[in-house]
Amino acid sequence: MRLADFILREMESILVQFEEFAGSLLPAAQHLDPNELRDDAQQILEAVAQDLTTVQTRGEQAEKSRGLILRPIGAPATAAQTHARLRARSGFAITQLAAEYRALRASVLRLWTDACQPDETHLEDVMRFNEAIDQALAESIGAFTEQVDRGRNLLLGMLGHDMRSPLQTMEMTASYLSALNAGTEISEAASRLINSGIRMKALLDDLLDFNRTELGLGINIVPANVDLAVAFAEELDLLRAAYPNQIVHLDIVGDLQGCWDGRRLQQLLGNLVLNAIKYGDQGAPVQVLVIGEGAAVRFEVRNSGPTIDPAVLKQIFDPLKRGLQQERNLDREGSLGLGLFIAREIVKAHGGEISARREATETVFAVRLPRS
Repeated sequence: MRLADFILREMESILVQFEEFAGSLLPAAQHLDPNELRDDAQQILEAVAQDLTTVQTRGEQAEKSRGLILRPIGAPATAAQTHARLRARSGFAITQLAAEYRALRASVLRLWTDACQPDETHLEDVMRFNEAIDQALAESIGAFTEQVDRGRNLLLGMLGHDMRSPLQTMEMTASYLSALNAGTEISEAASRLINSGIRMKALLDDLLDFNRTELGLGINIVPANVDLAVAFAEELDLLRAAYPNQIVHLDIVGDLQGCWDGRRLQQLLGNLVLNAIKYGDQGAPVQVLVIGEGAAVRFEVRNSGPTIDPAVLKQIFDPLKRGLQQERNLDREGSLGLGLFIAREIVKAHGGEISARREATETVFAVRLPRS
């Protein structure tokens, strides 16, 4: 008996074994009833059986084996995709999802072999069956990953949004205590709270911006006429207040007027300078040079510090990435590893360019921004 016919005839026997295996995947399966354990397994098997009976050329078979058969955009979700999303919502791990397909493959082939004693003439059926299962697994993994990422991004968005209110209350209370002039100890404690609130707000801003990019929304900018000489001076004054022992030089050359989102560019400069402060040599000055050119403005942030490995330098703007020195300094300052990623996204949103390079004993971040 051909494998496709066997699958359809022995569907219930196969589903019983699938249900038993799915029920062993704890703790995710412990609260699922038999129908939920089976989920879309029957529809997946029916799709596999249909695939086995569909005429396929050698070229199509080769493309399919390499995962090059793509579904049209807007096509309905397959049973494998629906199954994966439901498993993700039920708390299954991706390794458990893959194990279901491994068990399903083994069950079908074992039952077929025991019942029908297939010979070498059925080799094509086995090859086609494995390809169809692999296709279903690939669809499931893609949908599972998408579901998990979506849930994570929604959680990050809600977390970042809901933490703003208590943080604002903390900052207002600290400012009130600082204004009371109730003694040196109270004033110093209030200052520490204010500085901690500033750092926490920066972390939340990075988290929310990262969340927007992960959801495909990109960094939101509101361009207006801006004088970067004023905007950058204000940002550096805030950083000097937060890091009173750190020297930050600002050199300005030429006209710095343009059409940008001033707040975002202050965030961009702040992220680059904070990175220089955290990971450069302690006590060494951070140099900021801003030059106005004809159609653009470019600026550099320089700091002295340990040599950055070329491999780290290549991925330095990637999210959630840190080099060895960053890992060593993590406990001192606290970081999500998003500052340079957000800096790159702000530059991209303005149609500009950003790069990082090593020069002798300095690390240099260079930015070029078109004036409009």
